[in-house]
Amino acid sequence: MRANSVLFFIVVFCSGCDAFQHNLGLASQSFGPPNYVFRTRTQDFEKRTAPSSFSTSTTLTTTTAWRTAARRNKCIAFSIARSATISTTSTLYSAIESTNMIPNNSGFVDALMAMDPDTAEALAGPFFGASLFPYLAFLYFLNVPENECPKGVVVGFATCLLFVFLTIPAAIAAKILYGVSLADSDWLHGSAESLLTITNLVTVVAFRQALAAKEQQSAMKNDNGAVLMPLSARSYAPMTWLVAGLTALAAVTAIVPALNDPQVHTLYLGGFLDLPFSLEFLGAHSEPANALSVPCWIIHVSSLVEFLVAMGFCWRWADVVGNSTWKGLTWGLLPLHSSGITACTYHLFYNQIPVLVPLQAFLTLVGNTTAAYAAFRIAISNGWQLPQLPFLIGLLDSDSNAAMSPKSAKNSKQQKQQQESGSLIGFEDIGDALAGDNDYTFLLKLFVGCAVASFAIKYGETFFAFPYDANAFLGFSIIAIPSALNAFKWYKRSQDPSFEGWF
Repeated sequence: MRANSVLFFIVVFCSGCDAFQHNLGLASQSFGPPNYVFRTRTQDFEKRTAPSSFSTSTTLTTTTAWRTAARRNKCIAFSIARSATISTTSTLYSAIESTNMIPNNSGFVDALMAMDPDTAEALAGPFFGASLFPYLAFLYFLNVPENECPKGVVVGFATCLLFVFLTIPAAIAAKILYGVSLADSDWLHGSAESLLTITNLVTVVAFRQALAAKEQQSAMKNDNGAVLMPLSARSYAPMTWLVAGLTALAAVTAIVPALNDPQVHTLYLGGFLDLPFSLEFLGAHSEPANALSVPCWIIHVSSLVEFLVAMGFCWRWADVVGNSTWKGLTWGLLPLHSSGITACTYHLFYNQIPVLVPLQAFLTLVGNTTAAYAAFRIAISNGWQLPQLPFLIGLLDSDSNAAMSPKSAKNSKQQKQQQESGSLIGFEDIGDALAGDNDYTFLLKLFVGCAVASFAIKYGETFFAFPYDANAFLGFSIIAIPSALNAFKWYKRSQDPSFEGWF
């Protein structure tokens, strides 16, 4: 119980701080140390020279190209040249603070809000790189034999590695061909991001099939009295072949435009769902060139929704198998969903808030770590044992006591399952609401819903001014509020199974 509480507060803090699928992946790491650009406000707009304390006393090699910020006309920009060799945020802060350009924490926040895109990607790179290791641990613990996790679910989560590594050439191509980040080239961006949709889609389908079999066990028992599970739950092969086919299709969406001399803003899938006219005659603002196409928005929205459905399936699986520690995986996945929200918020503001890129990377690292810990607790609760190393004995004992074994929890969880509300609690319960559909109609309805939402986002935001203003604090609110509500909703549901939520 104590471990569950610790995990909850970690998740709430990381998902709902004032600071979730786009994930720039390992490819977002810098292509050589970038110029670091920071902006500070001044009361005297006409004063265009650098402070003498910076130009004479610092040991950093600096440029003399001071320029006016593009949007505010109230800022002075300066660059720390590539030879500055700043590799971490702490070193970066120390270097800037030593110039007396940031006299207090408020100034540092201002500089952070005005972060240069190259700086943002450089800061995000180490977080994305470090997040690989806990994700590998998550896959390992999830797949231990004691867990009896459906094989297709493991394949689905493992497919995220394919997304990460195949995103690298796409990001390199965007940088070399066009000199932009992956997020600013729609055809490359959509093709790469579709791999994350494949990850979540395979996970949802495999989980859905396994849950249906478990919940119909009274009518699907073989001669030995065990539950007859679908092939996707007993073998890696079905979902592996599905991943291979969908990945080949995603490759086609990148190869075809690549053979037709694409431009930087060539639309993903030709933008076949985009409106052929502008809505300016209705009072809408014009879209910038890097605005996402409708197909690209569908990829992002469906990734978020599918991930929520997968989280709901983890919660249901806990009740079906009588092991409450599976619900800890729902908690562990929350920061990853917040990472996806962060990516979508970045695109909502037309990629104008670079600080969201390292924030997304940080949430990815936190989410992979909490997911790994949740999978570890599931393995311990099912009887898996760590090697008896001295420094691990205490951790093993505490988690063995904290994680309720399935046998001891079975009766209480079955009783609690009967109390679960059958009402629609949120997007994560779309799987419940469409349980009567087969896989094809389920996916069709999911696609239609995501398409409608994508149209509303892409064209609805053009009727407002905020996406063009790129207010970082508003962006943080758009991330923090739904993340905090989502976390609190699961907390309330864990305390009161009949709780129906707000959305």
